[in-house]
Amino acid sequence: MSTIKKLLTGLEKKYVVNTILSPIAMIGEVVMEVVIPFIMARIIDVGIAGSDLPYVIRWGLTMIALAIVSLVCGVLGSVFSTYAAQGFGYTLRKRLYDKIQTFSFANIDKFSSASLITRLTTDVNMAQNVYRMLIHMCVRSPFMMIAGTIMAFSINPSMAILFLIAIPVIAIGIIIISSLAYPRFEKMMKKFDVMNGAIQENLIGIRIVKAYVRQPYEEEKFRKAAEDVKKAQTHAEKLIIFMMPLMQLVMYIAMIAVMWFGGRQVVFGTMQSGELISFFTYVSQVLMSMMMLGMVFVSLVMVQASNHRIVEVLDEVPDIADAHNPLMQVSDGSIRFENVNFSYNKREENCVLKDINIDIPSGSVVGIIGGTGSSKTSLVSLLPRLYDVFSGKVMLGGHDVRDYDIKVLRDSVAMVLQKNVLFSGTIKENLKWGNENASDEQIIAACKAADADSFVSSFPEGYETELGQGGVNVSGGQKQRLCIARALLKNPKVLILDDSTSAVDTATESRIRTALKDIAPDTTKIIIAQRISSVKDADMIIVLDDGCVSGIGKHEELLESNKIYKEVFDSQQQGSGDADLS
Repeated sequence: MSTIKKLLTGLEKKYVVNTILSPIAMIGEVVMEVVIPFIMARIIDVGIAGSDLPYVIRWGLTMIALAIVSLVCGVLGSVFSTYAAQGFGYTLRKRLYDKIQTFSFANIDKFSSASLITRLTTDVNMAQNVYRMLIHMCVRSPFMMIAGTIMAFSINPSMAILFLIAIPVIAIGIIIISSLAYPRFEKMMKKFDVMNGAIQENLIGIRIVKAYVRQPYEEEKFRKAAEDVKKAQTHAEKLIIFMMPLMQLVMYIAMIAVMWFGGRQVVFGTMQSGELISFFTYVSQVLMSMMMLGMVFVSLVMVQASNHRIVEVLDEVPDIADAHNPLMQVSDGSIRFENVNFSYNKREENCVLKDINIDIPSGSVVGIIGGTGSSKTSLVSLLPRLYDVFSGKVMLGGHDVRDYDIKVLRDSVAMVLQKNVLFSGTIKENLKWGNENASDEQIIAACKAADADSFVSSFPEGYETELGQGGVNVSGGQKQRLCIARALLKNPKVLILDDSTSAVDTATESRIRTALKDIAPDTTKIIIAQRISSVKDADMIIVLDDGCVSGIGKHEELLESNKIYKEVFDSQQQGSGDADLS
Protein backbone atom coordinates (compact mmCIF):
# COMPACT_ATOMS: atom_id res chain seq x y z
CA MET A 1 0.00 0.00 0.00
CA SER A 2 2.84 2.37 0.79
CA THR A 3 4.25 1.79 -2.71
CA ILE A 4 0.89 2.65 -4.31
CA LYS A 5 0.65 5.78 -2.18
CA LYS A 6 4.13 6.88 -3.24
CA LEU A 7 3.30 6.32 -6.90
CA LEU A 8 0.03 8.28 -6.68
CA THR A 9 1.44 11.22 -4.72
CA GLY A 10 1.07 14.50 -6.60
CA LEU A 11 -1.63 13.27 -9.01
CA GLU A 12 -3.64 16.32 -10.11
CA LYS A 13 -7.31 16.63 -9.14
CA LYS A 14 -8.54 16.34 -12.75
CA TYR A 15 -6.78 12.98 -13.11
CA VAL A 16 -8.18 11.79 -9.77
CA VAL A 17 -11.68 12.71 -10.97
CA ASN A 18 -11.18 10.71 -14.18
CA THR A 19 -9.82 7.80 -12.13
CA ILE A 20 -13.11 7.78 -10.16
CA LEU A 21 -15.40 8.32 -13.18
CA SER A 22 -13.95 5.43 -15.18
CA PRO A 23 -15.09 2.61 -12.85
CA ILE A 24 -18.46 4.36 -12.34
CA ALA A 25 -19.00 4.29 -16.12
CA MET A 26 -17.89 0.64 -16.16
CA ILE A 27 -20.52 -0.22 -13.53
CA GLY A 28 -23.15 1.36 -15.78
CA GLU A 29 -21.95 -0.81 -18.67
CA VAL A 30 -22.08 -3.96 -16.49
CA VAL A 31 -25.63 -3.25 -15.30
CA MET A 32 -26.80 -2.96 -18.90
CA GLU A 33 -24.96 -6.13 -19.95
CA VAL A 34 -26.50 -8.07 -17.07
CA VAL A 35 -30.06 -6.88 -17.74
CA ILE A 36 -29.98 -7.52 -21.51
CA PRO A 37 -29.76 -11.39 -21.30
CA PHE A 38 -32.65 -11.41 -18.80
CA ILE A 39 -34.83 -9.41 -21.20
CA MET A 40 -33.73 -11.62 -24.08
CA ALA A 41 -34.90 -14.72 -22.14
CA ARG A 42 -38.31 -13.13 -21.54
CA ILE A 43 -38.66 -12.26 -25.23
CA ILE A 44 -37.95 -15.90 -26.21
CA ASP A 45 -39.94 -17.63 -23.47
CA VAL A 46 -42.92 -15.24 -23.33
CA GLY A 47 -43.10 -13.18 -26.49
CA ILE A 48 -41.97 -15.68 -29.13
CA ALA A 49 -43.38 -18.73 -27.36
CA GLY A 50 -46.75 -16.96 -26.96
CA SER A 51 -46.66 -15.35 -30.44
CA ASP A 52 -47.06 -11.96 -28.73
CA LEU A 53 -45.60 -9.56 -31.31
CA PRO A 54 -46.25 -6.31 -29.37
CA TYR A 55 -44.47 -7.85 -26.37
CA VAL A 56 -41.46 -8.77 -28.57
CA ILE A 57 -41.32 -5.30 -30.15
CA ARG A 58 -41.67 -3.48 -26.83
CA TRP A 59 -38.91 -5.43 -25.07
CA GLY A 60 -36.81 -5.61 -28.25
CA LEU A 61 -36.70 -1.79 -28.39
CA THR A 62 -35.82 -1.78 -24.69
CA MET A 63 -32.90 -4.10 -25.41
CA ILE A 64 -31.64 -1.78 -28.16
CA ALA A 65 -31.87 1.22 -25.81
CA LEU A 66 -29.97 -0.66 -23.11
CA ALA A 67 -27.32 -1.69 -25.65
CA ILE A 68 -26.83 1.95 -26.66
CA VAL A 69 -26.51 3.00 -23.01
CA SER A 70 -24.01 0.18 -22.48
CA LEU A 71 -22.01 1.36 -25.49
CA VAL A 72 -21.94 4.95 -24.24
CA CYS A 73 -20.86 3.84 -20.75
CA GLY A 74 -18.12 1.64 -22.24
CA VAL A 75 -16.77 4.47 -24.41
CA LEU A 76 -16.84 6.94 -21.52
CA GLY A 77 -15.11 4.42 -19.26
CA SER A 78 -12.32 3.95 -21.81
CA VAL A 79 -11.94 7.70 -22.34
CA PHE A 80 -11.79 8.40 -18.60
CA SER A 81 -9.30 5.59 -17.92
CA THR A 82 -7.05 6.60 -20.82
CA TYR A 83 -6.99 10.24 -19.74
CA ALA A 84 -6.35 9.28 -16.11
CA ALA A 85 -3.54 6.87 -17.07
CA GLN A 86 -1.84 9.45 -19.28
CA GLY A 87 -2.01 11.95 -16.41
CA PHE A 88 -0.60 9.36 -14.03
CA GLY A 89 2.30 8.64 -16.40
CA TYR A 90 2.98 12.34 -16.93
CA THR A 91 2.95 13.07 -13.18
CA LEU A 92 5.19 10.11 -12.38
CA ARG A 93 7.75 11.00 -15.07
CA LYS A 94 7.83 14.62 -13.90
CA ARG A 95 8.34 13.57 -10.28
CA LEU A 96 11.14 11.21 -11.26
CA TYR A 97 12.83 13.82 -13.44
CA ASP A 98 12.52 16.51 -10.75
CA LYS A 99 13.95 14.10 -8.17
CA ILE A 100 16.90 13.23 -10.41
CA GLN A 101 17.66 16.95 -10.74
CA THR A 102 18.27 17.03 -6.98
CA PHE A 103 20.77 14.16 -7.12
CA SER A 104 24.45 14.72 -6.60
CA PHE A 105 26.96 13.01 -8.87
CA ALA A 106 27.25 10.29 -6.22
CA ASN A 107 23.49 9.56 -6.43
CA ILE A 108 23.61 9.38 -10.22
CA ASP A 109 26.66 7.12 -10.09
CA LYS A 110 24.74 4.78 -7.77
CA PHE A 111 21.98 4.14 -10.32
CA SER A 112 23.87 4.85 -13.59
CA SER A 113 22.48 7.08 -16.33
CA ALA A 114 21.26 4.14 -18.43
CA SER A 115 19.23 2.71 -15.54
CA LEU A 116 17.64 6.09 -14.79
CA ILE A 117 16.61 6.42 -18.44
CA THR A 118 15.03 2.94 -18.35
CA ARG A 119 13.12 3.84 -15.19
CA LEU A 120 11.84 7.08 -16.73
CA THR A 121 10.68 5.34 -19.91
CA THR A 122 10.11 1.56 -19.85
CA ASP A 123 9.24 1.26 -16.15
CA VAL A 124 6.87 4.26 -16.16
CA ASN A 125 5.19 2.98 -19.35
CA MET A 126 4.52 -0.37 -17.66
CA ALA A 127 3.16 1.35 -14.54
CA GLN A 128 0.96 3.61 -16.68
CA ASN A 129 -0.50 0.70 -18.70
CA VAL A 130 -1.28 -1.30 -15.57
CA TYR A 131 -2.85 1.79 -13.95
CA ARG A 132 -5.22 2.09 -16.91
CA MET A 133 -6.04 -1.61 -16.71
CA LEU A 134 -6.71 -1.36 -12.99
CA ILE A 135 -9.18 1.51 -13.10
CA HIS A 136 -10.81 0.07 -16.21
CA MET A 137 -11.12 -3.58 -15.17
CA CYS A 138 -10.75 -3.90 -11.39
CA VAL A 139 -14.28 -2.67 -10.73
CA ARG A 140 -15.90 -3.92 -13.92
CA SER A 141 -14.72 -7.54 -13.66
CA PRO A 142 -15.61 -8.22 -9.99
CA PHE A 143 -18.95 -6.44 -10.40
CA MET A 144 -19.70 -8.50 -13.51
CA MET A 145 -18.71 -11.72 -11.71
CA ILE A 146 -21.00 -10.99 -8.76
CA ALA A 147 -23.95 -9.78 -10.85
CA GLY A 148 -23.60 -12.62 -13.38
CA THR A 149 -23.37 -15.24 -10.63
CA ILE A 150 -26.47 -13.88 -8.88
CA MET A 151 -28.44 -13.93 -12.13
CA ALA A 152 -27.23 -17.45 -12.96
CA PHE A 153 -28.30 -18.73 -9.52
CA SER A 154 -31.67 -17.04 -9.90
CA ILE A 155 -32.24 -18.98 -13.13
CA ASN A 156 -30.89 -22.43 -12.14
CA PRO A 157 -28.97 -22.90 -8.84
CA SER A 158 -27.96 -26.52 -9.47
CA MET A 159 -26.34 -25.72 -12.81
CA ALA A 160 -24.66 -22.56 -11.47
CA ILE A 161 -22.57 -24.71 -9.13
CA LEU A 162 -20.98 -26.35 -12.20
CA PHE A 163 -19.19 -23.27 -13.43
CA LEU A 164 -18.35 -22.06 -9.91
CA ILE A 165 -16.02 -25.07 -9.64
CA ALA A 166 -13.90 -23.50 -12.43
CA ILE A 167 -13.22 -20.31 -10.43
CA PRO A 168 -10.86 -21.78 -7.75
CA VAL A 169 -9.05 -23.80 -10.44
CA ILE A 170 -8.31 -20.63 -12.42
CA ALA A 171 -7.38 -18.73 -9.24
CA ILE A 172 -4.85 -21.36 -8.13
CA GLY A 173 -3.27 -21.40 -11.59
CA ILE A 174 -2.94 -17.59 -11.58
CA ILE A 175 -1.29 -17.54 -8.13
CA ILE A 176 1.26 -20.24 -9.02
CA ILE A 177 2.20 -18.69 -12.36
CA SER A 178 2.44 -15.17 -10.93
CA SER A 179 4.72 -16.18 -8.06
CA LEU A 180 7.12 -17.78 -10.56
CA ALA A 181 6.97 -14.84 -12.99
CA TYR A 182 7.97 -11.95 -10.67
CA PRO A 183 11.70 -12.75 -10.27
CA ARG A 184 11.94 -13.33 -14.01
CA PHE A 185 10.53 -9.89 -14.80
CA GLU A 186 12.87 -8.29 -12.28
CA LYS A 187 15.80 -9.91 -14.07
CA MET A 188 14.42 -8.76 -17.43
CA MET A 189 14.41 -5.09 -16.36
CA LYS A 190 18.06 -5.32 -15.30
CA LYS A 191 18.89 -6.62 -18.79
CA PHE A 192 17.10 -3.57 -20.23
CA ASP A 193 19.43 -1.38 -18.14
CA VAL A 194 22.48 -3.10 -19.63
CA MET A 195 21.16 -2.75 -23.20
CA ASN A 196 20.33 0.95 -22.74
CA GLY A 197 23.80 1.48 -21.28
CA ALA A 198 25.37 -0.05 -24.39
CA ILE A 199 23.25 2.17 -26.67
CA GLN A 200 24.03 5.31 -24.68
CA GLU A 201 27.76 4.63 -24.59
CA ASN A 202 27.87 3.93 -28.32
CA LEU A 203 25.96 7.07 -29.32
CA ILE A 204 27.98 9.34 -27.03
CA GLY A 205 31.25 7.94 -28.34
CA ILE A 206 30.17 7.44 -31.97
CA ARG A 207 33.07 9.50 -33.34
CA ILE A 208 35.62 7.40 -31.48
CA VAL A 209 33.88 4.21 -32.62
CA LYS A 210 34.14 5.29 -36.24
CA ALA A 211 37.67 6.64 -35.89
CA TYR A 212 38.90 3.29 -34.56
CA VAL A 213 36.68 1.28 -36.93
CA ARG A 214 35.07 -0.48 -33.97
CA GLN A 215 31.59 -0.79 -35.49
CA PRO A 216 31.76 -4.63 -35.65
CA TYR A 217 32.78 -4.80 -31.99
CA GLU A 218 30.01 -2.41 -30.92
CA GLU A 219 27.48 -4.24 -33.08
CA GLU A 220 28.42 -7.53 -31.43
CA LYS A 221 28.22 -5.94 -27.95
CA PHE A 222 24.75 -4.57 -28.72
CA ARG A 223 23.67 -7.86 -30.31
CA LYS A 224 24.64 -9.71 -27.14
CA ALA A 225 22.83 -7.18 -24.92
CA ALA A 226 19.70 -7.38 -27.11
CA GLU A 227 19.93 -11.17 -27.12
CA ASP A 228 20.08 -11.18 -23.31
CA VAL A 229 16.97 -8.99 -23.18
CA LYS A 230 15.18 -11.30 -25.62
CA LYS A 231 16.06 -14.40 -23.61
CA ALA A 232 15.08 -12.79 -20.29
CA GLN A 233 11.81 -11.49 -21.75
CA THR A 234 10.98 -14.84 -23.35
CA HIS A 235 11.83 -16.66 -20.12
CA ALA A 236 9.49 -14.35 -18.19
CA GLU A 237 6.59 -14.12 -20.62
CA LYS A 238 6.32 -17.79 -21.56
CA LEU A 239 4.79 -18.37 -18.12
CA ILE A 240 2.21 -15.66 -18.79
CA ILE A 241 1.51 -17.05 -22.25
CA PHE A 242 0.86 -20.46 -20.67
CA MET A 243 -1.77 -18.98 -18.36
CA MET A 244 -4.19 -17.92 -21.09
CA PRO A 245 -4.63 -21.43 -22.62
CA LEU A 246 -5.06 -22.82 -19.09
CA MET A 247 -7.86 -20.40 -18.28
CA GLN A 248 -9.51 -20.93 -21.66
CA LEU A 249 -9.38 -24.71 -21.23
CA VAL A 250 -11.11 -24.50 -17.85
CA MET A 251 -13.64 -22.00 -19.22
CA TYR A 252 -14.52 -24.12 -22.26
CA ILE A 253 -14.90 -27.25 -20.12
CA ALA A 254 -17.31 -25.34 -17.88
CA MET A 255 -19.27 -24.09 -20.91
CA ILE A 256 -19.50 -27.59 -22.40
CA ALA A 257 -20.79 -28.89 -19.08
CA VAL A 258 -23.42 -26.12 -18.95
CA MET A 259 -24.51 -26.85 -22.54
CA TRP A 260 -24.74 -30.60 -21.84
CA PHE A 261 -26.72 -30.43 -18.61
CA GLY A 262 -28.75 -27.39 -19.70
CA GLY A 263 -29.64 -29.02 -23.01
CA ARG A 264 -30.90 -32.12 -21.19
CA GLN A 265 -33.08 -29.97 -18.93
CA VAL A 266 -34.57 -28.16 -21.93
CA VAL A 267 -35.31 -31.51 -23.59
CA PHE A 268 -37.00 -32.82 -20.42
CA GLY A 269 -38.93 -29.56 -19.98
CA THR A 270 -37.42 -28.51 -16.65
CA MET A 271 -35.81 -25.45 -18.24
CA GLN A 272 -36.93 -23.10 -20.98
CA SER A 273 -34.85 -22.30 -24.08
CA GLY A 274 -34.63 -18.59 -23.27
CA GLU A 275 -33.46 -19.37 -19.75
CA LEU A 276 -30.68 -21.62 -21.10
CA ILE A 277 -29.51 -18.95 -23.54
CA SER A 278 -29.42 -16.23 -20.85
CA PHE A 279 -27.83 -18.66 -18.37
CA PHE A 280 -25.12 -19.47 -20.91
CA THR A 281 -24.54 -15.73 -21.45
CA TYR A 282 -24.13 -15.20 -17.70
CA VAL A 283 -21.69 -18.09 -17.45
CA SER A 284 -19.64 -16.62 -20.29
CA GLN A 285 -19.65 -13.21 -18.61
CA VAL A 286 -18.55 -14.61 -15.25
CA LEU A 287 -15.74 -16.77 -16.67
CA MET A 288 -14.56 -13.99 -19.00
CA SER A 289 -14.46 -11.60 -16.04
CA MET A 290 -12.45 -14.18 -14.14
CA MET A 291 -9.97 -14.30 -17.01
CA MET A 292 -9.73 -10.52 -17.10
CA LEU A 293 -9.10 -10.42 -13.36
CA GLY A 294 -6.42 -13.04 -13.89
CA MET A 295 -4.72 -10.88 -16.50
CA VAL A 296 -4.93 -7.86 -14.18
CA PHE A 297 -3.38 -9.89 -11.38
CA VAL A 298 -0.57 -11.08 -13.64
CA SER A 299 0.01 -7.52 -14.83
CA LEU A 300 0.28 -6.43 -11.22
CA VAL A 301 2.93 -9.08 -10.67
CA MET A 302 4.78 -8.00 -13.81
CA VAL A 303 4.73 -4.33 -12.84
CA GLN A 304 5.98 -4.94 -9.29
CA ALA A 305 9.56 -4.94 -10.52
CA SER A 306 9.01 -1.62 -12.32
CA ASN A 307 7.22 -0.11 -9.32
CA HIS A 308 10.08 -1.13 -7.06
CA ARG A 309 12.62 0.48 -9.39
CA ILE A 310 10.56 3.70 -9.62
CA VAL A 311 10.10 3.97 -5.86
CA GLU A 312 13.84 3.34 -5.39
CA VAL A 313 14.51 6.61 -7.22
CA LEU A 314 11.72 8.50 -5.44
CA ASP A 315 12.98 7.29 -2.03
CA GLU A 316 16.63 8.05 -2.74
CA VAL A 317 17.93 10.67 -0.36
CA PRO A 318 20.04 13.27 -2.21
CA ASP A 319 23.64 13.04 -1.11
CA ILE A 320 23.81 16.86 -1.01
CA ALA A 321 21.06 19.03 0.48
CA ASP A 322 20.54 22.58 1.69
CA ALA A 323 21.33 23.57 5.27
CA HIS A 324 18.41 24.23 7.65
CA ASN A 325 18.74 28.02 7.42
CA PRO A 326 20.98 28.49 4.39
CA LEU A 327 22.95 31.62 3.61
CA MET A 328 21.53 33.42 0.59
CA GLN A 329 24.54 35.50 -0.46
CA VAL A 330 28.21 34.85 -1.18
CA SER A 331 30.15 37.95 -0.13
CA ASP A 332 33.35 37.44 -2.13
CA GLY A 333 35.51 34.87 -3.89
CA SER A 334 37.93 34.06 -1.06
CA ILE A 335 38.52 30.30 -0.74
CA ARG A 336 39.88 28.18 2.07
CA PHE A 337 40.45 24.42 2.14
CA GLU A 338 40.85 23.38 5.77
CA ASN A 339 42.13 19.84 6.51
CA VAL A 340 40.09 18.51 3.59
CA ASN A 341 39.86 14.79 2.85
CA PHE A 342 37.61 13.46 0.12
CA SER A 343 36.53 9.96 -0.97
CA TYR A 344 34.08 9.08 -3.75
CA ASN A 345 32.82 6.03 -1.88
CA LYS A 346 32.92 7.76 1.54
CA ARG A 347 35.58 5.41 2.89
CA GLU A 348 38.59 6.82 4.66
CA GLU A 349 41.02 4.32 3.20
CA ASN A 350 40.04 5.36 -0.34
CA CYS A 351 40.48 9.14 -0.09
CA VAL A 352 41.55 10.75 -3.36
CA LEU A 353 42.28 14.09 -1.64
CA LYS A 354 44.28 14.00 1.59
CA ASP A 355 44.91 16.73 4.16
CA ILE A 356 44.38 19.69 1.80
CA ASN A 357 45.07 23.12 3.32
CA ILE A 358 44.93 26.09 0.92
CA ASP A 359 44.10 29.81 1.33
CA ILE A 360 43.11 31.79 -1.79
CA PRO A 361 42.38 35.55 -1.54
CA SER A 362 39.39 36.92 -3.40
CA GLY A 363 40.16 38.08 -6.95
CA SER A 364 43.30 35.95 -7.26
CA VAL A 365 44.36 34.02 -10.33
CA VAL A 366 45.23 30.49 -9.22
CA GLY A 367 46.81 27.79 -11.32
CA ILE A 368 46.51 24.09 -10.48
CA ILE A 369 48.88 21.66 -12.12
CA GLY A 370 49.63 18.00 -11.61
CA GLY A 371 49.83 14.66 -13.33
CA THR A 372 46.89 12.64 -14.58
CA GLY A 373 44.98 11.23 -11.62
CA SER A 374 46.31 13.78 -9.14
CA SER A 375 42.67 14.80 -8.31
CA LYS A 376 42.74 18.32 -9.74
CA THR A 377 39.11 18.14 -10.90
CA SER A 378 38.05 16.45 -7.65
CA LEU A 379 39.49 19.41 -5.72
CA VAL A 380 37.55 22.11 -7.56
CA SER A 381 34.35 20.00 -7.65
CA LEU A 382 34.09 20.51 -3.89
CA LEU A 383 33.59 24.28 -4.29
CA PRO A 384 30.10 24.19 -5.92
CA ARG A 385 29.28 21.04 -3.90
CA LEU A 386 29.14 18.67 -6.83
CA TYR A 387 30.53 16.42 -4.10
CA ASP A 388 30.91 16.98 -0.36
CA VAL A 389 34.09 16.54 1.66
CA PHE A 390 34.67 13.36 3.65
CA SER A 391 36.19 15.44 6.45
CA GLY A 392 37.40 19.00 6.90
CA LYS A 393 35.85 22.17 5.47
CA VAL A 394 35.73 24.01 2.17
CA MET A 395 35.01 27.69 2.73
CA LEU A 396 33.88 30.34 0.25
CA GLY A 397 33.45 33.98 1.21
CA GLY A 398 34.32 33.13 4.81
CA HIS A 399 31.62 30.46 5.23
CA ASP A 400 31.48 26.67 4.83
CA VAL A 401 30.02 25.88 1.40
CA ARG A 402 27.55 23.55 3.17
CA ASP A 403 26.00 26.58 4.87
CA TYR A 404 24.86 28.17 1.59
CA ASP A 405 21.69 27.63 -0.37
CA ILE A 406 22.81 25.28 -3.18
CA LYS A 407 21.38 27.46 -5.97
CA VAL A 408 23.03 30.57 -4.54
CA LEU A 409 26.34 28.72 -4.17
CA ARG A 410 26.33 27.30 -7.69
CA ASP A 411 25.29 30.63 -9.18
CA SER A 412 28.40 32.07 -7.52
CA VAL A 413 30.77 29.40 -8.87
CA ALA A 414 31.03 29.00 -12.64
CA MET A 415 32.75 25.89 -13.98
CA VAL A 416 34.00 25.18 -17.47
CA LEU A 417 34.62 21.46 -17.33
CA GLN A 418 37.05 19.26 -19.23
CA LYS A 419 34.16 17.84 -21.22
CA ASN A 420 32.40 20.83 -22.76
CA VAL A 421 28.68 20.31 -23.26
CA LEU A 422 26.35 22.35 -25.44
CA PHE A 423 22.68 21.63 -25.99
CA SER A 424 20.27 21.65 -28.91
CA GLY A 425 19.15 25.19 -29.70
CA THR A 426 20.77 28.39 -30.90
CA ILE A 427 24.14 29.71 -29.77
CA LYS A 428 22.35 32.53 -27.96
CA GLU A 429 20.07 30.10 -26.13
CA ASN A 430 23.09 28.09 -24.99
CA LEU A 431 24.90 31.21 -23.79
CA LYS A 432 21.84 32.31 -21.83
CA TRP A 433 22.27 29.27 -19.59
CA GLY A 434 24.76 31.53 -17.82
CA ASN A 435 22.23 34.35 -17.47
CA GLU A 436 18.76 33.99 -18.94
CA ASN A 437 18.26 37.77 -18.76
CA ALA A 438 21.54 38.66 -20.46
CA SER A 439 21.28 41.41 -23.09
CA ASP A 440 22.78 41.08 -26.57
CA GLU A 441 25.54 43.48 -25.52
CA GLN A 442 26.45 41.32 -22.51
CA ILE A 443 26.47 38.19 -24.65
CA ILE A 444 28.77 39.79 -27.23
CA ALA A 445 31.09 41.14 -24.50
CA ALA A 446 31.38 37.67 -22.92
CA CYS A 447 32.08 36.09 -26.31
CA LYS A 448 34.73 38.69 -27.07
CA ALA A 449 36.42 37.92 -23.72
CA ALA A 450 36.34 34.20 -24.61
CA ASP A 451 37.62 34.96 -28.13
CA ALA A 452 34.42 33.47 -29.55
CA ASP A 453 32.75 36.52 -31.14
CA SER A 454 34.87 36.38 -34.29
CA PHE A 455 33.87 32.85 -35.32
CA VAL A 456 30.23 33.26 -34.18
CA SER A 457 29.90 36.42 -36.28
CA SER A 458 31.28 34.55 -39.29
CA PHE A 459 28.26 32.21 -39.29
CA PRO A 460 25.45 33.33 -41.66
CA GLU A 461 22.95 33.44 -38.79
CA GLY A 462 25.42 34.63 -36.14
CA TYR A 463 24.19 34.11 -32.60
CA GLU A 464 20.95 32.57 -33.92
CA THR A 465 22.88 29.66 -35.47
CA GLU A 466 21.31 26.35 -34.50
CA LEU A 467 23.63 23.93 -32.70
CA GLY A 468 23.16 20.21 -33.12
CA GLN A 469 22.78 17.94 -30.12
CA GLY A 470 25.92 18.31 -28.02
CA GLY A 471 27.18 21.10 -30.30
CA VAL A 472 28.33 18.64 -32.98
CA ASN A 473 28.48 21.33 -35.69
CA VAL A 474 31.22 23.37 -33.99
CA SER A 475 34.84 22.37 -33.42
CA GLY A 476 36.32 21.40 -30.05
CA GLY A 477 38.08 24.76 -29.67
CA GLN A 478 34.95 26.70 -30.62
CA LYS A 479 32.92 24.66 -28.15
CA GLN A 480 35.42 25.45 -25.38
CA ARG A 481 35.26 29.18 -26.06
CA LEU A 482 31.45 29.19 -26.08
CA CYS A 483 31.45 27.37 -22.73
CA ILE A 484 33.84 29.97 -21.28
CA ALA A 485 31.56 32.78 -22.52
CA ARG A 486 28.56 31.01 -20.98
CA ALA A 487 30.37 30.81 -17.62
CA LEU A 488 31.35 34.50 -17.76
CA LEU A 489 27.71 35.52 -18.21
CA LYS A 490 27.02 34.21 -14.69
CA ASN A 491 29.24 37.01 -13.36
CA PRO A 492 30.48 34.56 -10.72
CA LYS A 493 32.53 35.07 -7.57
CA VAL A 494 34.70 32.13 -8.65
CA LEU A 495 35.48 31.02 -12.21
CA ILE A 496 36.95 27.53 -12.63
CA LEU A 497 38.56 26.65 -15.97
CA ASP A 498 39.22 22.92 -15.85
CA ASP A 499 41.66 22.34 -18.72
CA SER A 500 39.13 24.31 -20.76
CA THR A 501 41.59 25.82 -23.25
CA SER A 502 43.28 22.55 -24.21
CA ALA A 503 41.70 22.64 -27.68
CA VAL A 504 42.85 26.17 -28.57
CA ASP A 505 46.27 27.35 -29.65
CA THR A 506 48.61 29.20 -27.26
CA ALA A 507 47.97 32.59 -28.90
CA THR A 508 44.20 32.25 -28.47
CA GLU A 509 44.69 31.03 -24.91
CA SER A 510 46.86 34.07 -24.15
CA ARG A 511 44.17 36.43 -25.50
CA ILE A 512 41.52 34.71 -23.36
CA ARG A 513 43.65 35.01 -20.19
CA THR A 514 44.27 38.71 -20.85
CA ALA A 515 40.57 39.38 -21.50
CA LEU A 516 39.53 37.56 -18.33
CA LYS A 517 41.62 39.95 -16.24
CA ASP A 518 39.79 42.91 -17.76
CA ILE A 519 36.20 41.61 -17.77
CA ALA A 520 36.23 39.97 -14.32
CA PRO A 521 38.90 41.67 -12.18
CA ASP A 522 37.18 40.82 -8.86
CA THR A 523 36.45 37.21 -9.75
CA THR A 524 38.69 34.50 -8.31
CA LYS A 525 39.94 32.52 -11.28
CA ILE A 526 41.13 28.92 -10.91
CA ILE A 527 42.89 27.52 -13.97
CA ILE A 528 43.55 23.78 -14.16
CA ALA A 529 46.02 23.08 -16.94
CA GLN A 530 48.55 20.63 -18.28
CA ARG A 531 50.66 23.38 -19.84
CA ILE A 532 52.80 25.48 -17.51
CA SER A 533 52.46 28.36 -19.98
CA SER A 534 48.75 28.46 -19.02
CA VAL A 535 49.45 29.08 -15.32
CA LYS A 536 52.94 30.63 -15.07
CA ASP A 537 51.56 34.18 -14.67
CA ALA A 538 49.11 33.18 -11.92
CA ASP A 539 49.22 34.83 -8.49
CA MET A 540 49.46 31.37 -6.98
CA ILE A 541 50.21 27.94 -8.44
CA ILE A 542 49.18 24.75 -6.61
CA VAL A 543 51.01 21.53 -7.47
CA LEU A 544 49.06 18.37 -6.75
CA ASP A 545 50.59 14.91 -6.56
CA ASP A 546 48.47 11.82 -5.85
CA GLY A 547 45.79 13.84 -4.07
CA CYS A 548 48.20 15.81 -1.87
CA VAL A 549 49.51 19.36 -2.13
CA SER A 550 53.12 19.07 -3.23
CA GLY A 551 53.81 22.79 -3.42
CA ILE A 552 52.24 26.27 -3.47
CA GLY A 553 53.86 29.43 -4.80
CA LYS A 554 54.59 31.55 -7.86
CA HIS A 555 56.23 30.24 -11.00
CA GLU A 556 59.78 31.29 -10.07
CA GLU A 557 59.44 30.02 -6.49
CA LEU A 558 58.25 26.60 -7.58
CA LEU A 559 61.04 26.27 -10.13
CA GLU A 560 63.44 26.62 -7.22
CA SER A 561 61.62 24.64 -4.54
CA ASN A 562 59.37 22.00 -6.15
CA LYS A 563 60.86 19.01 -7.93
CA ILE A 564 57.62 17.94 -9.64
CA TYR A 565 56.94 21.40 -11.04
CA LYS A 566 60.51 21.75 -12.32
CA GLU A 567 60.36 18.34 -14.02
CA VAL A 568 57.13 19.29 -15.81
CA PHE A 569 58.61 22.66 -16.77
CA ASP A 570 61.82 21.10 -18.15
CA SER A 571 59.95 18.45 -20.14
CA GLN A 572 57.62 21.03 -21.72
CA GLN A 573 60.46 23.44 -22.42
CA GLN A 574 62.44 20.71 -24.19
CA GLY A 575 59.37 19.55 -26.07
CA SER A 576 58.48 23.01 -27.33
CA GLY A 577 61.99 24.43 -27.69
CA ASP A 578 60.71 27.58 -26.01
CA ALA A 579 63.67 29.13 -24.25
CA ASP A 580 61.62 32.09 -23.09
CA LEU A 581 58.97 30.10 -21.22
CA SER A 582 60.27 31.16 -17.83
